[in-house]
Amino acid sequence: MDGELATWLVDLRDSVAAFLAALSAFGQTMLLPSRLQQIGVALGLAALAWLLGRALGPRLEAWMRGLQGRPKWQLRLLIVLRRALPLLLFVLLIWLAVAVFAGIYTFPSRRYVLVLVAAIASAWLAISLAAQLIRNRLVRSLAVWGLSIWATLYYLGLLDETSEALDGIAVRFGNFELSALAVIKAVVLTAALFTAARAVTIGSSRRIRGLADISPSMQELLVKLLRIGLYGAAFFIGLKAVGFDLTGLAVLSGAIGVGLGFGLQKVVSNLVSGVIILLDKSVKPGDVISIGDTFGWIEELGARYVSVVTRDGKEYLIPNEDLITGQVVNWSHTNEFVRLDIFFGTSYADDPHAVRRIAIEAALTCSRVLQHRAPVCHITGFGESSVDYILRFWITDPTGGLTNIRGNVYLALWDAFKEHGISIPFPQREVRLLGEAPAGPAPAAPEPPPRGAPGASAK
Repeated sequence: MDGELATWLVDLRDSVAAFLAALSAFGQTMLLPSRLQQIGVALGLAALAWLLGRALGPRLEAWMRGLQGRPKWQLRLLIVLRRALPLLLFVLLIWLAVAVFAGIYTFPSRRYVLVLVAAIASAWLAISLAAQLIRNRLVRSLAVWGLSIWATLYYLGLLDETSEALDGIAVRFGNFELSALAVIKAVVLTAALFTAARAVTIGSSRRIRGLADISPSMQELLVKLLRIGLYGAAFFIGLKAVGFDLTGLAVLSGAIGVGLGFGLQKVVSNLVSGVIILLDKSVKPGDVISIGDTFGWIEELGARYVSVVTRDGKEYLIPNEDLITGQVVNWSHTNEFVRLDIFFGTSYADDPHAVRRIAIEAALTCSRVLQHRAPVCHITGFGESSVDYILRFWITDPTGGLTNIRGNVYLALWDAFKEHGISIPFPQREVRLLGEAPAGPAPAAPEPPPRGAPGASAK
């Protein structure tokens, strides 16, 4: 172990020494008077570009505010150019200086530093503009910094020395050696593959969801399988780029299987339940469901849960297992028609034929009630104080709410009954408290029997 550590330290020292020697040699070449002059010109142009960016930035922003009607891609491009305005001005000025020096001096060495700085600045500008295609801010920042460093080292001629120095920083696990250079390459490759997988997934998802011949649940299943396959391939390719032996994952997968069996039963159950839901097409995005006290429409079918949005804006994340093992009312499983019932009663003095006709006409005045599936009204019984009716009508938009349409129909019945003089009876009762004196005049006292009658007392 001590011998391996000593060897590793020697290799690391040699790699760093070679890199520092190359950097020192490059620095020595920059100390010539002609090149110091070019460095001064480059620094002066950088300061001038910064001042021009500060002066022109507000005017450019004011001009951009007047372009609100332009396409979004043009506005985004202008915003990107506004952010990179100082660097863009510096690139223009430095190339102009290169052209001026080329006209004054014949020898290329007289403009070598300016050409070098112009090439590096142009690469930085191209990288910053191209990186705007990456949506994630962290990944975009890492891509900009990583590619800018690589471009700088490439144009300075220090790329080979830097690679050798990073390759010398390595750790060994038996026959497996992991260097800093291999890790960087693996991270870059994996990030590029993940970005490509994300772009392919987004584009393919849009096309799959646009296929009318495939059911929504099958569309979600295909999208999830595509996402898992692409991201899994990107991950394993990244591991292979490092030199990791994928056969060692067999032991790891066995350990993960044991862990899933003991500690992640609910998670696996929800994952499997999600796949079953997508396969049997019991629910799909857009369906209106009732599960327990929750009523709403399905917004998204996730791998672990189903997102249900209610009318009051709340979003319930219901585990997939609950939809498999529990009772779920799907209001729009096979078709979009939903029938609603409301109950009411009228007085015995009102004609029931007229009541039924008026109730149907009142329901049809509501905009959400279907006309081609006409409402019906039936007598359900003769109550103690009213004739009881049921009014049934159909709608096709349960996502618009059920309580509000019932309330609208009740209000239409109220207005129609009031217009036609139909009364809605209600029970009236008289309540008396115990010990309370009865209402009305007190009873008269009984008269005494006549004298001589039986039971009369002699005076």
